[in-house]
Amino acid sequence: MSSPSVHEALIYIMVVTSAADRDMTDEELIRIGNIVRTWPVFVDFDDERLVDVARDCQMLLQQGDGLSRVLSVIRTVVPKRLHDTAYALSFEVAAVDLEMRLEELRILQLLREALAIEPPVVEAIERAAKARHRMLE
Repeated sequence: MSSPSVHEALIYIMVVTSAADRDMTDEELIRIGNIVRTWPVFVDFDDERLVDVARDCQMLLQQGDGLSRVLSVIRTVVPKRLHDTAYALSFEVAAVDLEMRLEELRILQLLREALAIEPPVVEAIERAAKARHRMLE
């Protein structure tokens, strides 16, 4: 498989986060689709390719050292200026069902480490996402 594009690596981040607990919920899949269609970072991405890119990521994950390979791809392909955006994508997917599972928390931790996201940036991203997903009751 050739090296993924930046768009593909960003989608890998969301797929890995969603699949962390081995249960990709409808809410998570819908959120990934909405992100790809609405976030400016994906403006040049053909969202018709989303399923194929997610499938490529799943195939990579199924290899023996799949998660390490995906994190390596992300670290290599995603430019430093987009590291905070990459973390925000991951957190958006993890937060969408209003429940953080241990597996998702672990993926977020690994991503923070792989991308060297500074603690104040992490806190700001997480607080903003939590505020967006908060409901009246």
